[in-house]
Amino acid sequence: MPTILDAVVVGAGPNGLTAAVELARRGFSVAVFEAAETVGGGARTEELTLPGFRHDPCSAVHPLGAGSPVFATMPLKRYGLEWLHPPLPMAHPFDDGTAAVLSRSVAETAASFGPRDAGAYRRLVAPFLGKWDTLARDFMSLPSTALPRDPVTLARFGLTGLPPSTWLLRRFHDDRARALFAGLVAHVIAPLSGIATGAVGLVFALAAHANGWPMPRGGSQSVSDALTGYLRDLGGTVHTGFEVKRLDDLPPARAYVFDTSPTALARIARLGRAYDGYRYGAGVFKIDYALSGPVPWTAEEPRRAGTVQIGPRSRDIDAALQLASGGRVPRNPFLITAQPSLVDPGRAPEGKHVFWAYGHVPAGWDGDLTDAVERQLERFAPGFRDLVLARATAGPPELAARNPNYIGGDIACGAASGLQLLLRPKLSLSPYTTAHPAVFLCSSATPPGPGVHGMSGHNAAKAVWRHLRER
Repeated sequence: MPTILDAVVVGAGPNGLTAAVELARRGFSVAVFEAAETVGGGARTEELTLPGFRHDPCSAVHPLGAGSPVFATMPLKRYGLEWLHPPLPMAHPFDDGTAAVLSRSVAETAASFGPRDAGAYRRLVAPFLGKWDTLARDFMSLPSTALPRDPVTLARFGLTGLPPSTWLLRRFHDDRARALFAGLVAHVIAPLSGIATGAVGLVFALAAHANGWPMPRGGSQSVSDALTGYLRDLGGTVHTGFEVKRLDDLPPARAYVFDTSPTALARIARLGRAYDGYRYGAGVFKIDYALSGPVPWTAEEPRRAGTVQIGPRSRDIDAALQLASGGRVPRNPFLITAQPSLVDPGRAPEGKHVFWAYGHVPAGWDGDLTDAVERQLERFAPGFRDLVLARATAGPPELAARNPNYIGGDIACGAASGLQLLLRPKLSLSPYTTAHPAVFLCSSATPPGPGVHGMSGHNAAKAVWRHLRER
């Protein structure tokens, strides 16, 4: 290790590892320090229930990972990353035994909404089809001093997506389309009335049509392991089991890059009250299941979908989000569920399955939502409880203990509501820099926000290498 490193990265989540790779690719000496015994952050895979059942403690499905502009530039397949696509990216069942779907096919998606809304959906997505690569790079690089590659499409996307999603939902006559789209917005735990929430739903829909909603073979750990393998081949080093409490704990470096919450960064770098105005959002209650068979969904479409949203109506979803964000526990939570072993049978013993579900709860809530979650699942998959071999539950306290970035159980590392959805962690044209000239932030508390896509790390790395060149 050089006497003085060019950069030290704190935190080996996807953003920290991406930042390290981007710096190492440009010839800088880089070392990563991670408090846990393994790399991964929000992209890990562990046996949480029974031997042979491989679960993802947090993220499992990666629509923004498969379509990530920075991952596309890396040879991650060489390091073991393989994307597996379910027959349907996502399904949204209803009480009448039918379901709407988000398919790779625009026509199939539109048809599932019914004749009154099929045309409205096609018109909504038509201007952006075939333009994912430039749109994603432009949108996920904001704010940036670089000129967008396709300013016309980006401007049109902004005009469509910047208003609250409640405005966008008015395009649809029936609740099938409204409910599915409301569920897409809820993936970032944002109340539907918030600014730019229309953009959230639209990004997830376009990602499905462009690249699907795949899962990595073997689990989300494969993403983190591939980034780590690539980094090491570039000459970077990774140190696990190393908790950083202050900057003096780290080796001398010309830049320090933090894949942590703003709260942790301020404490470690002694930045005082620099991020006192940063808000954390609602938490989640997550259950990982070991099942004796596939989930017995009443509707046929969820049996083929990697992700299943449980609402069912748009007003139910909005009510659950409003309650959780306002400090109350929803009696009928909106659930996001994932079925990894549907496309990756090696994740469980032969004939068995792994499955997870989570619902939104108030930040820091220490209760048990298991019964409410399973009542919702039984509503659309009667007999589900009979298949449960084991379950591992994690509410906000457990999630925060497992990953310090999840303050109060907030898996988005900051409320994705109001202006903070766009301006993270504070109002600035350079959100990755801090009051300390050699300290930078690269976590999902910075743009473009939550998700396993590495773009926060990529964007931060650009700020770091400009700093290193100037020095």
